[in-house]
Amino acid sequence: MELNEILHNLQIERLTAMQEATRKAYSSGNDIVLLSPTGSGKTLAFLLPLVQSLKGGEGDVQAVILTPSRELALQIEGVFKSMGTALNVMSCYGGRPAMEEHRTMNGIHPEVIIGTPGRMNDHLSKRNFNAGTVTTLIIDEFDKCLEYGFQEEMSDIIGKLPGLKKRVLLSATEAQEIPDFVGVEHTVKLNFLSQDTEESRLTLYKVVSPEKDKLETLYRLLCVLGNQSTLVFCNYRESVDRVADYLRTKHILCEAFHGGMEQPDRERALYKFRNGSCPVLVSTDLAARGLDIPNIDHIVHYHLPVNEEAYTHRNGRTARWQSEGKSYLILHDEEQVPAYIPNDMETFEWPVRLPKPVQSLWTTLYIGKGKKDKVNKIDIVGFFYKKGGLVKGDIGQIDVKEHYAFAAVRRSKVTQLLHLIQGEKIKGMKMLIEEAK
Repeated sequence: MELNEILHNLQIERLTAMQEATRKAYSSGNDIVLLSPTGSGKTLAFLLPLVQSLKGGEGDVQAVILTPSRELALQIEGVFKSMGTALNVMSCYGGRPAMEEHRTMNGIHPEVIIGTPGRMNDHLSKRNFNAGTVTTLIIDEFDKCLEYGFQEEMSDIIGKLPGLKKRVLLSATEAQEIPDFVGVEHTVKLNFLSQDTEESRLTLYKVVSPEKDKLETLYRLLCVLGNQSTLVFCNYRESVDRVADYLRTKHILCEAFHGGMEQPDRERALYKFRNGSCPVLVSTDLAARGLDIPNIDHIVHYHLPVNEEAYTHRNGRTARWQSEGKSYLILHDEEQVPAYIPNDMETFEWPVRLPKPVQSLWTTLYIGKGKKDKVNKIDIVGFFYKKGGLVKGDIGQIDVKEHYAFAAVRRSKVTQLLHLIQGEKIKGMKMLIEEAK
């Protein structure tokens, strides 16, 4: 498939310098290590040359893509499908039956499988697909996938792929060392990590908490930030749940996000954060990497990051694509600031009068039908216009999944909309439409 056709399908006019350099390096036949900031387009950088190197209609898996999280696997799969090629792709991850994934493999015969290490190792161990035909291995966020504690599993996976000819490793931070078992040779290293551009666009604040328990300080800070997009980082799952529960009692719209949640709950939380109906996302460092969450205004370190790498990834969620961003460290007097955090950060100044929590402009609606029911975005928009009395500007982001859909609707119009569409049908089908819980 021609490059221009793929870019047209993706609604992209031209590639970035990093993406062009990756394409050129890919064609050289060497292994590649690509270092580039979060949000710079690494996914497209490796997918473009990959799809143009694959042979369609072979019926065998030719490439494996490993990622540290389910969300990143799904994100890569979404970009791959949006390219509009005739190639088949699927993602594999924990939290759903492996047998269901095996049936999908046998049904669509994917050329590319994207997966988390644990689930990929499971499929390889059971020989659920022919590993001997895999010639390309791509490891996204390789510093996370290859960190100590995961190396044995990664070594097992790579050892079960005997036909590898090319390896592509990608990260937003410089790794200390690439283990020998990865097998990279004749490597082309592309380093697009800039030390000045992102930092110059990021303003760092120290927020003094008079109490060791920082909940009230966080609440006050979020009141000041209003309904701007804010990502709050905690170090533990239990802390995420505790902080989110407290903020809800104080009428702050927020969602929790961590690896202990069920996949549908994680997807719903991310969607509500992305579309602006929930301006605050409280998360572990799971949200610091790989996820496509554009236009985040503020990063709040409720807990100090565990190391410099975590600090870099957290702050990398904002000040992206030439935008500016702000990062806040909530600190108690007894806390010691690590050496990798600048000492000259500004102290946050509180306003004379604390604002009250504000409502977001949008609400997310759940729609109980999706792609499998032949429902698309145009159907939903047309239904809301015709039956719900909405007009242009009342509908925000719409995301249609296999069996359901989400739609962002202006909060002030939701009650009227739900009343008007009661009992109405989309494409002759009755379906549940309600505010997403």
